[in-house]
Amino acid sequence: MSVSSLYVHIPFCASKCYYCDFNSYVSTSDVMERYLNGLDLELERVAADYDHDLLKTVFFGGGTPTMFDSRQTERMMEMLHRHFRMADGVEISVEANPGTVDLEKLRVLKDGGATRLSFGVQSFENDLLQKLGRLHDRDAVYQSWELARLAGFDSINLDLMFGLPGQSLAALQHTLQALIDLGPEHVSAYSLKVEEGTPFYTWHNRGQLILPPEEDEIQMYQMVIDRLRAAGYEMYEISNWAKRGHRSRHNQVYWRNEPYLAVGSGAHGYVDGVRYINQKNVPDYIETTLQGTRPVVEQEQIEVRMQQEDTMILGLRLIEGVSFQRFRERHGVDMLDVFGEIVARFEALGLLAVDDVGVRLTAQGIFLANEVYAAFLE
Repeated sequence: MSVSSLYVHIPFCASKCYYCDFNSYVSTSDVMERYLNGLDLELERVAADYDHDLLKTVFFGGGTPTMFDSRQTERMMEMLHRHFRMADGVEISVEANPGTVDLEKLRVLKDGGATRLSFGVQSFENDLLQKLGRLHDRDAVYQSWELARLAGFDSINLDLMFGLPGQSLAALQHTLQALIDLGPEHVSAYSLKVEEGTPFYTWHNRGQLILPPEEDEIQMYQMVIDRLRAAGYEMYEISNWAKRGHRSRHNQVYWRNEPYLAVGSGAHGYVDGVRYINQKNVPDYIETTLQGTRPVVEQEQIEVRMQQEDTMILGLRLIEGVSFQRFRERHGVDMLDVFGEIVARFEALGLLAVDDVGVRLTAQGIFLANEVYAAFLE
């Protein structure tokens, strides 16, 4: 399967949020400069090492890619276009945090071909933002939003979180109304996961982090689904909603278990059935790439059975589910010949729906998705 998607990891943040287990670091401008030097060389190597088509999707994730200043941002975009050619209508997404953008930087991104911004808003409640360790407040969200529109961005995603410490249903309702009033083209909403190695994990183990009870979290998820649907958003993935024509094309590459190139510290790529992982430590990554070596620390040939499992688990995140035709085209066998018993079991439980087209989660199954996914793991 030909590859036409690229993920670029920018690991820098202004501070580390209490819940974050992503590969992100607080750093200085000169380290960022050296990182760009290394990234330039890695992009060159990756472009040469793989057969690839014109890029249809590019995603700058983090960290916070908008931690770069305007000149570094311009350089980041220039490097992309120097090493890769873009398809007509390419989607280029850039993650950003409120308060880390100005009009000049946003215009540099737009001029560099960025078509889509994704702001990590998380909440419109200042007290909850403080509890998460976020540096921005509600006002910064509105200011960054205005600047993005002024710079010409007409496809913006806002990230939300629910199930937060001390969050009530009323607070979530307020956040959802504030978001709907802004009218982003895309919304991602995730329940808080307490990940190992984070301050939240430590506090939770000490009994110092009080989270909403599970029944409240279920109600919160239902509220998100209902309010966004009523506001004209289509739920196309278990945590993602879009207005017509604004689904994230890049993320659909992951959910359809399709190949993608990846560069940057800690980035994961998947090409020709091989998953590779880059060095996570930023100084090590810089040193390796500046020596002209690719920073890959792990490569794994994904076995056929595991590829089939991934197609089901990732594909069932999509509301449309996994079609029989796509599974057959991808793996050369019929889905029900491989997973018929599991599909039948969860259909009988009312968690999967099966029709002539394929298999998908039911409305009830969406709430118990992790149990369904686990069943497909051999």
